[in-house]
Amino acid sequence: MIRAAVLEQILAGHESGAWAVEALEALDTREEFPADAVAVLDDAGLAASYVLAPECDFPALVGLIRTVARRDLTVAIAHGKTFLGSVPVWIAGSPEQARGLAERVRAGHPVCWGLTERDHGSDLLASELTATEEEDGGWRLDGEKWLINNAGRARLGCVLARTGPVGGRGFSLFLVDREQLSPAAWQVLPKVRTHGIRGADISGFVLHDARVPADALIGRPGDGIAIVLKSLQLTRTACVGLSLGAADHALRLARDFITQRELYGRRLSSLPHVRWILGRAAAAVLTAEAVSILATRSVHALPGELSVTSAIAKAYVPTTVQDTLGRLAEVLGVRSFLTSTPGGGFAKLERDHRICAIFDGSTVVNRTALLTQMPRLGRLLRRGAADTEGVRAAAGLAVPPAPVDLARLTLTSATGCSVVQSLPAAVEEIRAHGHPRLNALAEAVLERSGELAAELADFVPVGGGLPSVAFTLAERYERLYAASACLSLFLHNRDHPAGALDEDALWPRACLAHLLDLPDDPAYDELALALLDWSGQRFTLLDGAL
Repeated sequence: MIRAAVLEQILAGHESGAWAVEALEALDTREEFPADAVAVLDDAGLAASYVLAPECDFPALVGLIRTVARRDLTVAIAHGKTFLGSVPVWIAGSPEQARGLAERVRAGHPVCWGLTERDHGSDLLASELTATEEEDGGWRLDGEKWLINNAGRARLGCVLARTGPVGGRGFSLFLVDREQLSPAAWQVLPKVRTHGIRGADISGFVLHDARVPADALIGRPGDGIAIVLKSLQLTRTACVGLSLGAADHALRLARDFITQRELYGRRLSSLPHVRWILGRAAAAVLTAEAVSILATRSVHALPGELSVTSAIAKAYVPTTVQDTLGRLAEVLGVRSFLTSTPGGGFAKLERDHRICAIFDGSTVVNRTALLTQMPRLGRLLRRGAADTEGVRAAAGLAVPPAPVDLARLTLTSATGCSVVQSLPAAVEEIRAHGHPRLNALAEAVLERSGELAAELADFVPVGGGLPSVAFTLAERYERLYAASACLSLFLHNRDHPAGALDEDALWPRACLAHLLDLPDDPAYDELALALLDWSGQRFTLLDGAL
């Protein structure tokens, strides 16, 4: 797997060519696919990182996605779609399927994921595309998939098809090789114009009498929905890299603007309110990063809990980053709408990032998935049981990740969410740490945890649509996860501090204040000053830890 620092150097070497900001913005304006920028990633061997083997490093993969997204989200989403389309084979494919697809992916062959349909959206159980078994054991696929990323460019597609009666066992997944089909069997639909990622290949395809061999079936007949749900646990977790890259880009634009801009004879950076906005935004980004670190490392350390963790990460991180972009737009003012410098690029960035909270399950979809497990999560939260070794492995950045075992993925988590359930133990350690302000914040988080646990005792998911108050419960649980992630990272990495951000427990104080929605905490200004002095590509907890 290529390292993020090496990939960054490669992209920097193309800043006057395919990866020039002006060139990418021009393509976006013309709604053209960024083929040259994608080719640079192919030549760099990025696609090999999308092959999930036991020895892979999932956090490193997400770091690569973040590196690309920091420069351009359209390219990151277009190229990264191959990972999303391949995951079902890594989870449920035969050894022969996995080896064959790995060769194709490493060779740079794009893969799409044909899940959604025009009239059904995220309601996969209503899908109409069919697969009919033939006498020779092969299958015939007929129907349409719509709003599919890389539908036109993909050489392979992982397609969900109806193979039986209505219900969860009525669907199967197929790896369809376009090169083995007749030209009329896979008809690409016209490109759909979009608000953001305008150059991406967002379209669809119609399969007509598309005949595929028996070994195109992934897993067993009827396993399609279960494989999709397990795959989404990985793809939703990987999507945090897109949002973190966008946040890196936005913070850099805002920091550069306020350090260079003068208003009424003063630098913007000298104005307390501007620094407050910048500090609050930085706290939100570091909180999102803490969630992302625990979620990505949980792929290795707590795979049985990913049905919960991935839903939290996909709901919390893109939503938090989108809200942060709104805060930073206030600092940039009218320049957030301009394509010229200073502030140039922010308008495209803000438009592009909006899709991150929608694809692979919107925020509402993920919170609904979380709420279906909430009764058990509430019981285990009140009980305080947790996989402490798993939390330690997920939070301890000096410990290399254990081998990935995709067989441990489950549709629901029998052990709940150990990161949240370990909160009382984490607060107990914070008490011993001896920092009065951090201790007070941690105690406040613990108090809110108790309040939420008590409310969850009476919560029962009901069919026919959840009430709005239920989604508030899900959002509060996400914040509890974020707070627990911050405390766990701080406690388990004291021998590997995050540089200046660890001084006087600055970053956990700022993050907990943000999560508690404290409006005037002094940590925001301290964090803003740290950001103004920052010189790296990203404002991160990982410097000095990895």
